[in-house]
Amino acid sequence: MKTSRGQPSFSIASVERDTGISKDTLRVWERRYDFPLPLRDQHGERVYTQDQVEKLRTIKRLLDLGHRPGKIVGRSIEELEALTEPDVGGARAQPVSHAHRVVVDLVKQHRVAELRLELGQAVMRQGLAPFLIDTVAPINTAIGEAWMRGQLEIFEEHLYTETLQGVLRSAIAAIPQPGGAPRVLLTTFPNEQHNLGLLMAEAMFAIEGASCISLGTQTPLFDIVLAAVSHRADIVALSFSAAHPSNHVLEGLEELRAKLPPAIALWAGGRNAALGKRAIDGVTVLSELTKIPTAIADWRAKRGAT
Repeated sequence: MKTSRGQPSFSIASVERDTGISKDTLRVWERRYDFPLPLRDQHGERVYTQDQVEKLRTIKRLLDLGHRPGKIVGRSIEELEALTEPDVGGARAQPVSHAHRVVVDLVKQHRVAELRLELGQAVMRQGLAPFLIDTVAPINTAIGEAWMRGQLEIFEEHLYTETLQGVLRSAIAAIPQPGGAPRVLLTTFPNEQHNLGLLMAEAMFAIEGASCISLGTQTPLFDIVLAAVSHRADIVALSFSAAHPSNHVLEGLEELRAKLPPAIALWAGGRNAALGKRAIDGVTVLSELTKIPTAIADWRAKRGAT
């Protein structure tokens, strides 16, 4: 369907899937902020223009960065795009290195085979741990900033993520698996679809000789508990992206900690701001990948494990 001005139109369900903003939230914003103001189709159902969807995408990016809806939903698209610029105190963000820019350019040019080769060769040159910390982390930031500024489409960010995940899985598979302690169960909560952070954590655990059992993303809490007990896990490790609702992070961790046997440690990491808001008894927060080796060493020292 197209609007009277020839723009494609999208149902509220399509907008929810595309932007990650729930239908209920869209309706609340419509009443509270007069945006988005949808048209109606022949059945009286809400439909949204391409311009509205693009603005909602920008709003979602800013929400993920910590902006409040009341401060941004009513702004113009030009004002919103200015807010996505990585300016802090008048100083521009430092440019990424030439090597990082090469990867971003390959993503923009959709040169998948060359992107895979570039990342694969970087792993072999650097080793997996330095690759994760010195190469992948800065590139992830560069890709995220390019996406926030509208310089990358969503499908291009997905192309990068899928290619990198393939490279990491191959690198993890090449690590000798000693089967030693700790046994680490890795997953995410329901509605947390971002797998890259989880895979990067798995790589770091594997480098340290931990036995890793990955359930992938979006595992219900009850099933996390069942899996942890069934696999005799020593640690349950969860990854949270910046996009995951903060209240879900804290409430979910408290509930999972209460359901897990006390002997099973619960570790959480990722870029979600909720992890730094307050401590939760029985939950270890690892703010950076570089903290995993020390955390593993401490765990082994306390238990006399190797």
